[in-house]
Amino acid sequence: MAAQTKVAVIYYSATGITYQMAQAVCEAAGDAGAEVRLRKVRELAPDEAIRSNSGWQAHHLETQDVPEAMIDDLAWADVVILGAPTRYGMIAAQLKQFIDTTGPLWAQGALANKVYSAFTSTATSHGGQETTLTSLFNVFYHWGGVVVTPGYTDTSQFIAGNPYGPSHTSNNGEIAPDAVALGACALTARRAVQLGAALKAGLGS
Repeated sequence: MAAQTKVAVIYYSATGITYQMAQAVCEAAGDAGAEVRLRKVRELAPDEAIRSNSGWQAHHLETQDVPEAMIDDLAWADVVILGAPTRYGMIAAQLKQFIDTTGPLWAQGALANKVYSAFTSTATSHGGQETTLTSLFNVFYHWGGVVVTPGYTDTSQFIAGNPYGPSHTSNNGEIAPDAVALGACALTARRAVQLGAALKAGLGS
């Protein structure tokens, strides 16, 4: 019997929008038969900044029991799916800081030959969603990974409109991810698990 595909979903979220997308990714990956770890990256903002925003503070408390990501989670996984909101068309600093700690694994070649994908959210329409996702893909290329996107592999993607990955516009945190965004999360997770399992089986043969 083949071993379960192991999926690490690692995210950053301030007010909870990207967290909801991460949960949808986890649920779909689990339904596809994977063993899933949900991990948040460490918050870098000072406590006073978090307390100054009620939504940020509420989400910080809501997710205080979600384990923080460690680079060992990357070593463990066959599939890694990263998520973060956009900051000026790039990923949030909190996720970037975590990525910058992965040098030892990269130097050992331990990040190569895994499946990678990503998701994002923005406060305003467009807002750098595609550039944020493709900037994450640049990291995956350096790691020697296999990048999986939703593409237009399902008719729902012609509504979602982003072939690079799941994305959502929150109107400054006021609009939760809708069925279209959550459907793109699920589609991406299923594809990543399927292709991760195939890659794992091929490398093991």
